[in-house]
Amino acid sequence: MAVGDSMKRVDAYEKVTGAAKYTADLEPKNLLIAKVVRSTIANGVVKGFHLEKALAVPGVVKIVTCFDVPDIQYPTPGHPWSVEKAHQDISDRKLLATRVRYYGDDIAAVIAEDEVAATRAARLVEVDYEEYEPLLTVDAAMAEGAVSIHEEKPDNVVVHSSIKLGDTTYEEASSEEGLFLLDKTYQTATVQHCHIEVPVSYAYMEKGRIVVVTSTQIPHIVRRVIGQALGIPWGQVRVIKPYIGGGFGNKQDVLYEPLAAYLCTQVGGRAVKIELTREETLACTRVRHAIRFEVKAAMRHDGTLVARKNAAYSNQGAYASHGHAIVANAITEFKQIYHDEKALEEDAYTVYTNIATGGAMRGYGIPQGAYASECMMDDLAVGIGMDPLEARLKNCMRAGYVDPHTHITFFSYGLEACIQKGRERFGWDEKRAKYQGQTGTLRRGVGMAIFCYKTGVYPISLETAACRMILNQDGSIQLQMGATEIGQGADTVFTQMAAEVTGITEDKIYIQSTQDTDVTPFDTGAYASRQTYVSGKALKQTGQILKRNILEYANYKLKREIDTMDIRANQVVDAETGEPLLSMEELATEAFYSLDKSVHITAESTYHCKENTLSSGVCFAEVEVDIPVGKVKVLRILQVHDSGILINPKLAEAQVHGGMSMGLGYGLSEQLLYNEKGKPLNDNLLDYKLPTSMDTPDLEVDFVQLEDPTGPFGNKALGEPPAIPTAPALRNAVLHATGVAIDSLPLDPQKLVEHFKAAGLIKEV
Repeated sequence: MAVGDSMKRVDAYEKVTGAAKYTADLEPKNLLIAKVVRSTIANGVVKGFHLEKALAVPGVVKIVTCFDVPDIQYPTPGHPWSVEKAHQDISDRKLLATRVRYYGDDIAAVIAEDEVAATRAARLVEVDYEEYEPLLTVDAAMAEGAVSIHEEKPDNVVVHSSIKLGDTTYEEASSEEGLFLLDKTYQTATVQHCHIEVPVSYAYMEKGRIVVVTSTQIPHIVRRVIGQALGIPWGQVRVIKPYIGGGFGNKQDVLYEPLAAYLCTQVGGRAVKIELTREETLACTRVRHAIRFEVKAAMRHDGTLVARKNAAYSNQGAYASHGHAIVANAITEFKQIYHDEKALEEDAYTVYTNIATGGAMRGYGIPQGAYASECMMDDLAVGIGMDPLEARLKNCMRAGYVDPHTHITFFSYGLEACIQKGRERFGWDEKRAKYQGQTGTLRRGVGMAIFCYKTGVYPISLETAACRMILNQDGSIQLQMGATEIGQGADTVFTQMAAEVTGITEDKIYIQSTQDTDVTPFDTGAYASRQTYVSGKALKQTGQILKRNILEYANYKLKREIDTMDIRANQVVDAETGEPLLSMEELATEAFYSLDKSVHITAESTYHCKENTLSSGVCFAEVEVDIPVGKVKVLRILQVHDSGILINPKLAEAQVHGGMSMGLGYGLSEQLLYNEKGKPLNDNLLDYKLPTSMDTPDLEVDFVQLEDPTGPFGNKALGEPPAIPTAPALRNAVLHATGVAIDSLPLDPQKLVEHFKAAGLIKEV
């Protein structure tokens, strides 16, 4: 059995030895280098350029400004295209911007023979601006009289949406006598993905077409967007995605591929590369949205959640990108994770501002929503004197939960089992009792947070995937997936799935890691924890077709009924006894070269997925808080997940480790900061405080494996969930240790000291 084994990664050797070829390893000779000229204001209009000094730099080939590019607005998010205009993404970006919307906006590009010349020239470009006041916060952008950042949205509100459940209002429900009422604001921070490989792409022309080689999660979507941005047929674009050094959602956006494609057309089709610096990556690509949640909640003293109200304000930044989908996902999590007896009211606002554009990042709005919901639950539990774990068990979603709007169903229910398993393994009850009533400057506490997460994007968006399998002459298989390997181990689990379905062993399945839109079957890409679920369905379906095609040839060769045969361990066997009848190598060689019946056995299919399900789980955290210096030391952290049947347990554990690590940074230290002019203050890895190995405790992982009836192999989402619950679990552990509720991220020392002073835990000298 292949599914369920912890086989080694199929790309392990290449990645460990450095043999794997990434975009920068494949650069052609005679490559030109492009550097983006960036705005030095956050809000305004480019009035003109002075290019004389820049053009005089030796090696400069051409300078293209915002006045030269096509006047075409296009969308950038990695979403499936919709044939219905109402469901298409917002087109609000041009190749280069005349209307400046954030500090570092793309206003021109220098093309030169080498990086030194391109960089020197870009610094010498002089720009005349008409400058407006920077609008850095949601409140500033929504204020009366604020300048419109995009003329299509005069009030700077990209989208406003609402959710209402129950037969009454929050105000009416919360008027019940004897309720504990909560009224708080929770705030998450702007953070960046910090993947190892910076965004890099190069483009050249071949036979009248544009070829783009790029580090992306979404090659087929990049192809479409380049066509839209340049106003050319999509078939005139070919996109190649080699190995990729991480993305986490930042590369689920079309970044500089359209600009690289356009620039190569301006130099006779010669190859042009755009590779960002780390500083540009931090400040000028995509970030996780900062969202403010204004939460009201009413709870009875027996722990029953009666009603909630939530207004969420998402700082979208300069361009729409994934737009309202993020905060809509956040309030959906708020809705799904707990049951309100009487009423739930939610409003969500996505607002343009003059900071870096908010886009997809691991968890897609759920880390923000979970911070609000899980801080809220602990604050309610403290308010009524109830154990926070018991409060969650009393109010969390139940087996068979059906979302009233999307109809996504919790088919396999493991949340309560995860909580109970973690409770025992972590020693929750003992530690909650042990750490009560502490005094002194060093205090310990434990906290927890739960989450749920859907698998893929159906029914909000299209879910489609394709797979191709080809039988080789020696009985092995070529496997081609449109779904992209981005470091998460997709190629490995796809190999296992193919072995499971076809009966051909993993060592004889060769998966193509590079996606090429001229060759690779269509798939929308790596996002939404969808690949083992959606793309896995396409693979399973294709594998079944291939197996049937092979057995049909065995029927011709052996003169036996197809249903009496099977394929096991590279042999055609008797289905009942397992007796070997014909090796796959013999069958394949015969099929290719038979003078009687030559057949090239292949299979290809598309799966249009119209199903979804929910994963869930819990995080437990134990911390030690040094009150005078505001330092949080994480002593222990444990996550328990319900992700259905695990395809590869070791890879699953590694996924959780990675997500927990990202959650530690999100919770304790990471935040992109700006001055009053909108200029980034810490857009480098020295000042942007990522946790290191020295900051990371042992990461504990456990699972509750329940077969999900909708998954191709009983599996469901795991890629993004580990990044969701860590930050609120840490916050709640600090609350337990100190009695002080910190309602914004990150929990950095300066913020903690300020709160501890306000609470009287630190005495002024």
